Amino acid sequence: MKRTHLKIAGALAATTLLSSPAFAELLDVEKDELKFGFIKLTDMAPLAVAYEKGYFEDEGLFVTLEAQANWKVLLDGVISGTLDGAHMLAGQPLAATIGYGTEAHIITPFSMDLNGNGITVSNEIWAEMKQHIPHDDAGKPIHPISASALKPVVEAHADDGKPFNMGMVFPVSTHNYELRYWLAAGGLEPGFYSPEDVSGQIGADVLLSVTPPPQMPATMEAGTIYGYCVGEPWNQQAVFKGIGVPVITDYELWKNNPEKVFGLSAEFQQENPQTTLAITKALIRAAMWLDENDNANRPEAVEILSRSEYVGADYEVIANSMTGTFEYEKGDKRDVPDFNVFFRYNATYPYYSDAVWYLTQMRRWGQIAEAKPDSWYDEVAKSVYKPEIYLEAAKMLVDEGLADAADFPFDSDGYKAPTPAGDIIDGIAYDGRTPNAYIDSLPIGLKGAQKVVGSDVQG
Repeated sequence: MKRTHLKIAGALAATTLLSSPAFAELLDVEKDELKFGFIKLTDMAPLAVAYEKGYFEDEGLFVTLEAQANWKVLLDGVISGTLDGAHMLAGQPLAATIGYGTEAHIITPFSMDLNGNGITVSNEIWAEMKQHIPHDDAGKPIHPISASALKPVVEAHADDGKPFNMGMVFPVSTHNYELRYWLAAGGLEPGFYSPEDVSGQIGADVLLSVTPPPQMPATMEAGTIYGYCVGEPWNQQAVFKGIGVPVITDYELWKNNPEKVFGLSAEFQQENPQTTLAITKALIRAAMWLDENDNANRPEAVEILSRSEYVGADYEVIANSMTGTFEYEKGDKRDVPDFNVFFRYNATYPYYSDAVWYLTQMRRWGQIAEAKPDSWYDEVAKSVYKPEIYLEAAKMLVDEGLADAADFPFDSDGYKAPTPAGDIIDGIAYDGRTPNAYIDSLPIGLKGAQKVVGSDVQG
């Protein structure tokens, strides 16, 4: 369903606009009527909030938000110009820019959130996994749950001649890389890609395939897949329907990991620099609103997202993860205050190190077929992630009295401090400044000059 705003007219509206602090530095935007795409997931929230709270209008922008059928359609829309920008998988701008799949230069001035994903398995698989999971004195599974508990289940299926199928949302999605990371950390091979075979299933113990997010629960219920990695509300939907159990959140997999981004074509940004700044300002304000006062606005955000034009899931399902809790087994609801983070911890700043992590995973699994020097990772990250745009927009908000300078990393060089080993499921630290050393430290996956040739890893 399309939603549009009419331009505000009339003396009263004009007076209101002129007196609003948000118009202290109104930009001379090159394009004021815009269409943005999104997928029906709770992490599209900054777009919905910027629309519903009037932050786009405050910047002189008149926006239409339009749900897209899938990630490929969404990316194609941004490339063709039928969409001016979109809620994107973080891997999409990177993959497009390096020519993996559709080739186009896409940039991001704004990271939309941290965390927000989970890995869910069917009730049948959960029952088999539980035998291999330690429990506390109250009989509850001890988290985080390692994929080592899934390994004997996968091996039993293999002994019976049954493939073990799981779903993820797109080949360059965080969900693909997170599911692969979890499986590999538990000793399971998630499979490789090669230029000749883009299935990602070369040498795999677990066969991963693409399933659109809203279809995940039904596909698992039908038995086509045994589990999946997806964003909310589609893990909690499985709990509410009684068909599956989320076994781990990505917060447990990698504390405060980056998730979606807002993507624009480089051409759009070059032709519309002031518009890009205005968009970024509105999105920053939306992210601030989502996290302010210890998530006090989340119930209102859940109500917005539950509407059919946005996510369209029941309020209770979205609230189950969006308001500071997460339910694993039915009735096993635990406090996870940072399951969805939209502004805290510099969540909206587009760090080069986040981009580099995605590129390391593309290389690890063969989507980047040949070894690249560390300098290449840095160059690609800087061609796609644009913290300079973000900081310019942030400074304007600070100058307008709408944001606090202390909330932004104005002195950053674009790289986060290394993620400590204790914050990652496999106990391996990550430093975006040394991508090849990081890749080589991971037990499963391509290393050094290795490449996939046919069904073998060579080198």
